[in-house]
Amino acid sequence: MIELPGGIRVAVEKPSDTAAFTLTEAATADRRAVTVDSVEQTLRVLAERCERWPLAAAVCDDVLRSVDVAAPAFGGLITESLAYSTLQSGPEFARWLAERGPATVPLLPDPVQAERDGNTLHIRFNRPQRHNAFSTDARAALLEALEVARLDLSVDAVVLSGNGRSFCSGGDLAEFGSFDDPATAHLARTRHSPALVLDELTGRLGRHCRADVHGQVLGSGLEMAAFCGWVSAHPQATLGLPELALGLIPGAGGTVSITRRIGRWRTAYLVLTGRSIDAATALDWGLVDEVVSR
Repeated sequence: MIELPGGIRVAVEKPSDTAAFTLTEAATADRRAVTVDSVEQTLRVLAERCERWPLAAAVCDDVLRSVDVAAPAFGGLITESLAYSTLQSGPEFARWLAERGPATVPLLPDPVQAERDGNTLHIRFNRPQRHNAFSTDARAALLEALEVARLDLSVDAVVLSGNGRSFCSGGDLAEFGSFDDPATAHLARTRHSPALVLDELTGRLGRHCRADVHGQVLGSGLEMAAFCGWVSAHPQATLGLPELALGLIPGAGGTVSITRRIGRWRTAYLVLTGRSIDAATALDWGLVDEVVSR
């Protein structure tokens, strides 16, 4: 067992329940382990990242260990959001904001499109100029569309997708830090949560609540897609969780939705290494349910 900054423990070759995850160069189906080209190189990457963002790394490990995949999503999302707000108040996120500098979110019309075809509701992210980066106005529009499906029981299928080159590249970085305080941000995340509505719709519709993903499928985009009952990925899709580099953890429900699909160990690997995976790996892990060209 190797201990990294932030108290992150990584096992090598022999899978361990107690480690954040296990690294191996051998093929494995064990959800506690990740196969990498070089264990030594990956440990160097992890050491550098955990040294730079030890608070976010430690909080991520804590939150993932607290997730009960068999429990309703609400409790897990509250835990995740409180941890996220804690990190928003911390020095690592403050450093990222200072390095980013001032930023302005472009106002783009119709950030989400919704169209009903019979009993199927098609919902599409529509900020293609920014790889459908998720913004406050996109969240409001997405919730409005999802409410149609939630309240109208004649809707028996929902398809979530994205216009342009990507499904969703995650939260719009120009908007980060725009809330007045972390407490207000927490209430906004949990009282107006697309993740909870998607989870409810999946409970009712099963695999007929579907996400069709392509291009960049990152951060909040991946987190929301993972709540759907069926995820279909384009072969060239790239999936990942880049939040640690902001001094944060996934904040759109991913500690619940992704952990449900692939376990806390591989979820931790995605966050702590910052590495993306391809569609074939995502299928092998269970992060997506099929890989198809469209």
